[in-house]
Amino acid sequence: MLYGSIEAGGTKFVCAIASEHLEITERVSFPTTVPEETMKQVIAFFEQYKNELAAIGVGSFGPIDIHQDSKTYGYITSTPKLAWQNFNFVGTLKKVFDIPITWTTDVNAAAYGEYVFGQGKGLSSVVYYTVGTGIGGGAIQEDQFIEGFSHPEMGHMLVVPHPDDNFKGNCPFHGNCLEGMAAGPAIEARAGKKGQDIPADDPVWEIEASYIAQCAYNTTLLFSPDVIIFGGGVMKQRHMVEKVHRAFEELLNNYVKTPKIENYIVTPSLEDDAGTFGCLALAKKADLHVN
Repeated sequence: MLYGSIEAGGTKFVCAIASEHLEITERVSFPTTVPEETMKQVIAFFEQYKNELAAIGVGSFGPIDIHQDSKTYGYITSTPKLAWQNFNFVGTLKKVFDIPITWTTDVNAAAYGEYVFGQGKGLSSVVYYTVGTGIGGGAIQEDQFIEGFSHPEMGHMLVVPHPDDNFKGNCPFHGNCLEGMAAGPAIEARAGKKGQDIPADDPVWEIEASYIAQCAYNTTLLFSPDVIIFGGGVMKQRHMVEKVHRAFEELLNNYVKTPKIENYIVTPSLEDDAGTFGCLALAKKADLHVN
C-alpha cells in the first residue's frame, strides 16, 4: 500500500510516493507551466504505482474551492495564473485514479505536516504561515482545518506601518496588508535587493520583524494557539526569529500569558518538506476514513 503527495506550487510541482508508514520512497519535481503539460507529468508519475496507490493528498496554490457539495469542488478558481483559472484539478486526477483524493491549500498542507510530524506534534492547536513570494496561513484545531465559506487568507490581514517605513505596500488589493508589506517582493522593493543579499544588521529586518510580530499578535488574540510556525524563504534568515520574539513581546505587553516564547513562535522543523509530509498524512487519513 502506497500514498501519494502533490505539492502544487505556483513555480513548481513536487510529487512523492511513500510507504504505509509515510516513508518517502520517490520524489520528483517539475516546473509549473500549463495544466495540460504539468498534469500529464503528474499522472505519468503516479501511474507507475497505480495498482498499489491507496490515496493521494494534494496541497495547491489558490484560491481553490474546498466545499465538497460545490459544483466546482476541486477546482483552482480565480488564480492570477491565467492558464490555471477554473481548472478542475481533482476531477482531472479522478479520471485516472479511482481512489480518495484529499484537496486543500498548499499552506494548509504544510501546516498539517508540522502538526503531525513537526513543531505541532502532540499539540491540539497549530497555526502555520509561509512567508515567501506571498504570505499564506493555515490553522488546525483538533486535527481539523479552521475554515468556513472558504479557506483563510490570513496573509492579507492589515498591519500598522512601521514608523520608519514609508513603503506603501505592493498588494494590489489592500496595500498595507501583511503580504503587501512583508512578503519577499516587498522586502526587495523596499531595500532595492533580494532578502538573501541584505546583511542581518540592516534596519530593514527590524521593519520586517515588526510586521511578522503583528501577525503573531493578531493570531494569538484570535486563536490562542499552542504554537505559531513561520516558514517560507524569508524566515530562513535565522536572525529573524529573535527579532520577531522581541517585537511580539513588546506588542503583547503581557496582556495574555502565552507558552514560553522560544516554543511558541518558531520555524518549521520539517523545513521545505512540511507540505509533502502534510499531503502524505492527509492521504493516509482519507484512506483510513474510507476503510
